[in-house]
Amino acid sequence: MISFTLCLLVLVAGYLLYGRFVERIFGPDDRKTPALTRPDGMDYVPLPTWKVYMIQFLNIAGTGPIFGAIMGAKYGTSAYIWIVVGSIFFGATHDYFSGMISLRNNGESLPEQVGRYLGRNTKLVMRIFTIFLMILVGAVFVYTPSDLLANLTPNSLDVVFWITVVFLYYLIATLLPIDKLIGKVYPLFGAALLFMAVGILVMLYINQPALPEFWGAQGLNNTYPADNFPIFPFMFVSIACGAISGFHATQSPLMARCMKSERHGRRIFYGAMITEGLVALIWAAAANAYFYEPSLLEIGKGIHENNPGVIVDAITKNWLGLAGGVLAILGVVAAPITTGDTAFRSARLIVADILGMEQKSLHKRLYICVPLFLAAIGLLLFSLSDKEGFNLIWRYFAWANQTLAVFTLWALTVYLVRNKKGCYYLVTLIPACFMTAVCFTYICVEPKGGFGWSPHHVGWFAAAAIVIALGWFYRWKLKKAA
Repeated sequence: MISFTLCLLVLVAGYLLYGRFVERIFGPDDRKTPALTRPDGMDYVPLPTWKVYMIQFLNIAGTGPIFGAIMGAKYGTSAYIWIVVGSIFFGATHDYFSGMISLRNNGESLPEQVGRYLGRNTKLVMRIFTIFLMILVGAVFVYTPSDLLANLTPNSLDVVFWITVVFLYYLIATLLPIDKLIGKVYPLFGAALLFMAVGILVMLYINQPALPEFWGAQGLNNTYPADNFPIFPFMFVSIACGAISGFHATQSPLMARCMKSERHGRRIFYGAMITEGLVALIWAAAANAYFYEPSLLEIGKGIHENNPGVIVDAITKNWLGLAGGVLAILGVVAAPITTGDTAFRSARLIVADILGMEQKSLHKRLYICVPLFLAAIGLLLFSLSDKEGFNLIWRYFAWANQTLAVFTLWALTVYLVRNKKGCYYLVTLIPACFMTAVCFTYICVEPKGGFGWSPHHVGWFAAAAIVIALGWFYRWKLKKAA
């Protein structure tokens, strides 16, 4: 419990200290925000700061900081370090700058933002890549809650029925003004997700399970049951939403269009990511209790359990009773649904930005939404037709998610250089290099969906990626100086 407690304290300190440092680099001021200068009653709607924070938190969270942290905890205590370091120096920095730059540019969507700093060709690639990722997110976060609901309801209400219900909800939430459904319901779901995490945190300290420590017998060694899944790069892809996730930068423009002041940015963007890191850390510790605590080992497979939903269900019911079971269902069902619908909303806005199509008219929103939903339905049909279909979609989603973060981090680095922030561009350059190495190495060694090369060569793959990326960056920087 000592290692876990230290990590909790460092995360809070990171928000107070490094978060303020990042805020000073950007320099928010009192200029009017897009929500005040161009309100449209649909997407540009001023909302209270606390509500914007809660919506941002739930948008970026979903089941990511729960499921990802649980599966990442299989790698041992190194997962704690990645959650802490990733949240403070990678994810929260990534979320803050991308959100604030969008705010400065009238709530600009991510592909337009990346294209502004990495060029027209990159913008074209990012438009296609980001829309594809949003459809992947929508498909992934339709299937997981529908599958769980099918197991909890009579046989007549099968997976197809619940997929239909969730898709209908997605369509309604995507078409309605942001303050009509999302602005009213999301804060409640976000509060429930936080309440469940706090309940697990309290029970961790009451039960005092024998969690592994940094200095214990396991140390920072890899404890994953399979030999062909080394910590680097697999853990850094497994724990995405609890550390850094490219998906977050697609959600920040939604909230940039609802903020009343730039000075609230650290609380909303940086703060929501740190909150997600806290949730991920709590669930990583709870997963370790499930993996090693004798009282919980009796009710499951321990570290060999591969369904994170089973682990969530076992922990909450064992520690929180009936109320915990209800919260578990709410967290595991409602959280991915709310992430999926904002993914489609973000995709609608990205396409609208590309086409220059106003979104006040319902028929114009439908022109964009219908093809997006048909594409997601196609992916779902593929996942249902093949036993490994969904797992393959999930792996591509995980890699695409982190690859999107790579593009965003490099765009942020160029922004800091162009705006003459001195050597402060290092705050995004270092994460950009690291995540470039992670994504390149992952696609090289991933056995299903990647090249499947030997994981013994990960060091060489990572080094090659960093050298190429730094060479490109400093060549551009020298040309700019000349």
